[in-house]
Amino acid sequence: MLLSELAKQVDAVLDGDGGLEISACAGIREALPDQVTFLANAKYQSHLSGTRAAAVFIRESDPCPEGLTRLVCDDPYFAFRNATVILHGHRVHPEVMDEAESGVSSRAIIHAEASIGQDNRIHPNVTIEKGARIGDRCHLYPGVYIGPEAEIGDDCILFPNVAVYDGCKLGNRVTVHACSAIGNDGFGYATHAGAHHKIPQTGITILEDDVEIGSNCAIERAALGATVVGAGTKFADLISIGHGTTIGKHCLIVSLVGIAGSVEVGDYVALGGQTGVAGHLRIGNQVQALAKSGITGDVADGSTVGGAPAVDADTAKRNALAGMSLGALVRRVRALERTLDKMAQRDE
Repeated sequence: MLLSELAKQVDAVLDGDGGLEISACAGIREALPDQVTFLANAKYQSHLSGTRAAAVFIRESDPCPEGLTRLVCDDPYFAFRNATVILHGHRVHPEVMDEAESGVSSRAIIHAEASIGQDNRIHPNVTIEKGARIGDRCHLYPGVYIGPEAEIGDDCILFPNVAVYDGCKLGNRVTVHACSAIGNDGFGYATHAGAHHKIPQTGITILEDDVEIGSNCAIERAALGATVVGAGTKFADLISIGHGTTIGKHCLIVSLVGIAGSVEVGDYVALGGQTGVAGHLRIGNQVQALAKSGITGDVADGSTVGGAPAVDADTAKRNALAGMSLGALVRRVRALERTLDKMAQRDE
């Protein structure tokens, strides 16, 4: 489409030639003359002078080389996202290989007492157990397992080998990527006389509307009640959520995070990669944790923490910088100790 039309659709102010024809979006270093790019991070500012892009999404206050067409907006990254949706669209899911009129593969195993909505695509080797309920316009890839009495809302996408255990509930527009488990047993054992005795996990897992779960995640069912992931929350890959934990709305959980059981996570929380959270804690609203944080106590609303054990982020950064010089510090202390010993011997 013409650049002027794209600017209009994403609510950006065009500063330059709107007659350019645009075919795609690209990174600032890879973009070609028929593509648009964006600048959201100042560390990439130097690449603007060499970009071949037709135009750049940019803030009004950010410097831009002469001759480069600007698409001025308050949030360049979000505008670029919207342009990508317009020019590229979302993933197109494949048709069912042996699709019947219903869109359900003849090689899917669906219990007679399961409920299947309208306009679904259910691929071969999907298993849907007794009492399970599938909404409308869902896409279940090969190998998906839906347990007894589980509920899947409308417009959900479950990629290959996802398992939704018995009784668990997914809201509308939920996406679960390959090989994730929703509602596997919590890690609950009573240790008696040195032996570990399994505690029945009688609760469920609930994913609310617009949740997206990455690949190879495990969200345990509660021992009692429910493990809940709030609306709009997004998981990366390889994340483990303990039984009975509640995660609020619109959180971002990055890869390799582990949250123990019975944790209460507020809304709009961001946990960096490899963060670990001990059990029975409360993490407040709008908390941010730096990568590799070890959270061992409650965290107040709006805090930014880091380190292990986690402290406020500024202190964590100073501690990390000091830790980089520990070897030299040890040598200095030992030298001072030797000097003090010699001084003490002279005094004797």
